[in-house]
Amino acid sequence: MTGPIRVLVADDQALIRGSFRVLIDSTPGLTVVGEASTGTYAVQAAQREQPDVVLMDVRMPEMDGIEATRRICHGPETAGVRVLILTTFDLDAYVYGALRAGASGFMLKDAPPADLVTAVRVVAAGDALLSPGITRRLIAEFARRPDPTQQPTPRLDGLTRREREVLELIARGLSNDDIATHLHVSLATVKTHIGHLLAKLHARDRAQLVIAAYETGLVKAAT
Repeated sequence: MTGPIRVLVADDQALIRGSFRVLIDSTPGLTVVGEASTGTYAVQAAQREQPDVVLMDVRMPEMDGIEATRRICHGPETAGVRVLILTTFDLDAYVYGALRAGASGFMLKDAPPADLVTAVRVVAAGDALLSPGITRRLIAEFARRPDPTQQPTPRLDGLTRREREVLELIARGLSNDDIATHLHVSLATVKTHIGHLLAKLHARDRAQLVIAAYETGLVKAAT
């Protein structure tokens, strides 16, 4: 990424939007390109501004953050836009729905400013914000819940044995370095396997790989 990371802030509270704008605009390498007070406006602004990252609130009028995320992540005009969900609750059932809709991760609104800045950079780089244990617990808790609107579960038949191993380790929260150590392979080899997994499972990023691992039963959700 040669220029600054372009961020769209979507939240129905003007004070929160303003706070995020001040934080982002005062951080080198980041800039706010727009604000949205509803999910509908968020989709329109994403289409118009083509931001790198959307900071998306879950509960907004007219259209909630989940539906807005789905439209942004699956819309042909905004397929390259990444969505980072912001939520007030650390066990919010809506968050898993947003990840399934295509979001690249989530953070609590009361997270330290430095963590939010790091999250924006991680998501903009094409990775997923899945390191916090709370995210893994949430995915495990809601992965088995039926969703009549979900797309057909990705099949694992085309994966090699090693790709299945890498997918399982990703779903269990291991970083690329941890996976390389666990499998006694190089970091470059791990990244190659992850690239194959993304292509074969038609996944946007690491978050979607985790969901695929749980939904196909490769990794059993916690009870």
